[in-house]
Amino acid sequence: MTKLGPKRVHTVRVRGGNIKLRAMRLDQGNFSWPSQAISRKTKIIDVVYNASSNELVRTKTLVKRAIVQIDGAPFRQWFEAHYLKELGRRKVVSKKGHTVAQENPEEDILLKKRSKSALKKYESRQALPQANVEEPLKEAFVTGRLLACISSRPGQIGRADGYILEGKELEFYSKKLKVKKAK
Repeated sequence: MTKLGPKRVHTVRVRGGNIKLRAMRLDQGNFSWPSQAISRKTKIIDVVYNASSNELVRTKTLVKRAIVQIDGAPFRQWFEAHYLKELGRRKVVSKKGHTVAQENPEEDILLKKRSKSALKKYESRQALPQANVEEPLKEAFVTGRLLACISSRPGQIGRADGYILEGKELEFYSKKLKVKKAK
């Protein structure tokens, strides 16, 4: 069984002389964002739900179809760079009472000076339907923790790859987690 922790992968000889990669511990994986058709390598923070057993959640075991929390920073950075739109940023109130998006405006990718042709490109991207992120996912980006499902078999291939939950699936698992916390 693959646990959450610093990466440790063993090779195992199996029938026919083939080799399998058995992940004993993993701390990151390659997760895709289906509606945006991108994938990024990101850190796995925690195992939060498993339909088959609560024991697997308690022991932080990574198996196929386990629901995990992942770091949303790589996806947020890509979204802001690609669409030039703010996603999941906390507002910082300055001493004068003005709301500022970030403390270092020089480093902010959204405030960077751009040419007219570049701005035109970003405006055309912002008009696309993919540029609008659904509200529950925006809330997850504010916390920096996204819910994702593992779609690979870590104990068989040595990697924990998956996808970010969206739409009805995100709604379903969010309800399950709220019920679990209420107990």
